[in-house]
Amino acid sequence: MKITLKDGSVKEFEKGVSLFEIAKAISGRLAKEAIAGEVNGKKVDLSYKVNEDSEVSIFTFNDEVGEHAFRHTSSHILAQAVLRLYPGSKLAIGPAIKDGYYYDIDSDHVFTPEDLEKIENEMKKIVKEGLVLERFELPRDEALVLVKERGEDYKVQLINELPEDEIISFYRQGEFVDLCAGVHVPSTDKIKAVKLLNLAGAYWKGDVKNKMLQRIYGTSFPKASMLEEYIHRLEEAKKRDHRKLGKELELFVLLEEGPGFPFFMPKGTVLKNLLLDYWRKIHVREGYVEIETPIILNRQLWETSGHWHHYKENMYTLKIDEEDYAIKPMNCPGGMLVYNQSIKSYRDLPIRMGEIGRVHRHELSGALHGLMRVRAFTQDDAHIFMLPEQIKDEIKGVARLFDEVYKTFGFEYFVELSTKPEESMGSKEEWDHAEASLAAALDEMAIPYKINAGDGAFYGPKIDFHLRDAIGRSWQCGTIQLDMQLPKQFELSYIGKDGEKHRPIVIHRVVYGSIERFIGILIEHFAGNFPLWVAPEQVKIIPVADRHADFAKMIEKQLNEAGIRVSIDERSEKVGYKIREAQLSKVPYMLVVGDKEIESGDISVRSHHKGELGTKSVESFINELHQEVKDKTYYL
Repeated sequence: MKITLKDGSVKEFEKGVSLFEIAKAISGRLAKEAIAGEVNGKKVDLSYKVNEDSEVSIFTFNDEVGEHAFRHTSSHILAQAVLRLYPGSKLAIGPAIKDGYYYDIDSDHVFTPEDLEKIENEMKKIVKEGLVLERFELPRDEALVLVKERGEDYKVQLINELPEDEIISFYRQGEFVDLCAGVHVPSTDKIKAVKLLNLAGAYWKGDVKNKMLQRIYGTSFPKASMLEEYIHRLEEAKKRDHRKLGKELELFVLLEEGPGFPFFMPKGTVLKNLLLDYWRKIHVREGYVEIETPIILNRQLWETSGHWHHYKENMYTLKIDEEDYAIKPMNCPGGMLVYNQSIKSYRDLPIRMGEIGRVHRHELSGALHGLMRVRAFTQDDAHIFMLPEQIKDEIKGVARLFDEVYKTFGFEYFVELSTKPEESMGSKEEWDHAEASLAAALDEMAIPYKINAGDGAFYGPKIDFHLRDAIGRSWQCGTIQLDMQLPKQFELSYIGKDGEKHRPIVIHRVVYGSIERFIGILIEHFAGNFPLWVAPEQVKIIPVADRHADFAKMIEKQLNEAGIRVSIDERSEKVGYKIREAQLSKVPYMLVVGDKEIESGDISVRSHHKGELGTKSVESFINELHQEVKDKTYYL
């Protein structure tokens, strides 16, 4: 039989060959690193036997499928270790997640951080035992008997929720058996490095009415060096935590009086406004006009847009004069109304309409996280109203703008194309055309992308830009959404060349996404060491003694007049202490002024990034700062 590999090559094998044997025939190294496979689009274990002409892929840890199988197996090893050490514990679910895995456990024993070390050691024993993972299937009634005999109440519930005619699959490793769809690595000794990270509480099925279970989080890698690198990144992430730095740098606070509603302090407000000024400047350059729409609009609007039906559980609603209203969760419907205030010709299109709009969305309290997940935030929205033949060019223009912004801050990024979700508006034909238009634009720009099936907005497909920060984490920020539904719902039109009314097509797009969240990402990306052009405070002047205060104020006046954000540390503290304080405050430049500086009229400059820069004239220092601001220089 013929086996077509993912590189397009074709090899012949006898029927009944396993995926592991295929991997071995390709190369010894691939056989050693292989974790799972795919046959004709179906994810399978390496033990799977092929009996007909097929398309086959072999996955290692470097592939998404392989990494998922590796981490999923690790969760089984975690569960097995828990049952060995704490018999009578009941297992709920244990999925692989980004960078790791977890298992939810119902146990009379209350797990502590000290217990994690014991469980981790037991996991290492299981890894050394090299237990083979064996898949087997049972009819529903036999599967229920098996899990009931083992006292697995949560597995009983899971089986009962499956279709009645479905064959139930399990995996066995040594004495341990778990209900599981797979796929898994061939044996436990593939999991070379494991680490349990932390404990948390989790309601069964995420429902507060259900029992609180104990969740154990962990991660794993095929090499100890990869685990060490990951732990280092976690430690670095803790240092960069935007909640910690945001408080230390006096940027924002989160108060009990407003959970999920951040308060921006003076320095944070400077940063926010600088980012918005930059946004406005580049959008004016690109031909956008700016609008502002109301924060509260009536129910009829949200019914027209579809939000009242599709998004109501995330909206804050209220009554005004006995009529239903909602605080806007999105700016889009207001933009549609603005477009409709005058008759448009095909000659007017495209119209690029931007709005820096305040929106509110109800997030569960447990989901709130600093500036990354809030209930009130500012979206840098824009809507482009265009002709069908303008779609590709406009998408390409937006993608180029995104590229410019992200590179300005030193971000690399990758792109996903999200397609039609289960609950959506519009016909399949409209969705197919919209998805094809987005894909064509990306292809023409040679931008690599992955398909994120079923994750589009309810009114159209979208392109998502995921930023990679300085320590390798990814953040979803920019979005380009193609919409053929809201124009229809709001009866938007333009007069075409034929003198008849036609429906425009709309692009929804955000660069920052949420300005608050983008600030959180920037704090962690730069570890609070912002580029000079967005630093809330650019220069700190440090007089050596009280007698140097007047000279310091003269320098401050010159810098202020030059548009530099500057302050003087006039406290009666030692110079070394003031310098350390300025360093901790991550001010880009410090100017130490004493007798020598007064005599020469020059200043001693110290850079947060480069250390001592020596003596400079005030004029040359200002010129250097202006150039650094113009270049938008950054340090990572």
